[in-house]
Amino acid sequence: MHQEIIMAGTGGDGVLLMGQLLAHAALLEDKNVVWFPSYGPESRGGSADCNVILSTGEIGSPIIATPDTLIALNQAQLDKYAPTVKSGGLIVLNCSLAVPPKDKTGCRVISIPASDIADKAGTVRATNMVMLGCYIAAAKSVAMESILAALPEVLPPHRHNLLPVNQLALERGAEMGAG
Repeated sequence: MHQEIIMAGTGGDGVLLMGQLLAHAALLEDKNVVWFPSYGPESRGGSADCNVILSTGEIGSPIIATPDTLIALNQAQLDKYAPTVKSGGLIVLNCSLAVPPKDKTGCRVISIPASDIADKAGTVRATNMVMLGCYIAAAKSVAMESILAALPEVLPPHRHNLLPVNQLALERGAEMGAG
């Protein structure tokens, strides 16, 4: 198993947390992991993306040129990274903020209203967890149990009051990705 994932959004969307959570869950499953965050100088509102590589073998490079999966939280990031996704790859997009690409054939595209789902689960700030849950159910790169076990370890202690809403958002996203 070797999966290369790009998660992309805007600073403050929780993209880096989403990548860190996926990487931590993979470590719990004894997989090899690279977590490589990237963000602009702005603390909020600028571009933010995260490369995550999961593998049962050795990982040769932290750089992803042609990802297996793109998780895009907004239109700008979808437009930027969708052309790079491998043929046969997966694109998970937040259709609350983005329109599916018309010219990306050969990829499985899952379009979910993640912002709306997160808002109904308790807070729109859990959009990242809806997206991650969808990806986990669709790609099966790690078990949802590992994500749920990693969540209290990755989420800062002063945010543990948000564990229930994040867990619910993950579950709601997984329902969307399972179909």
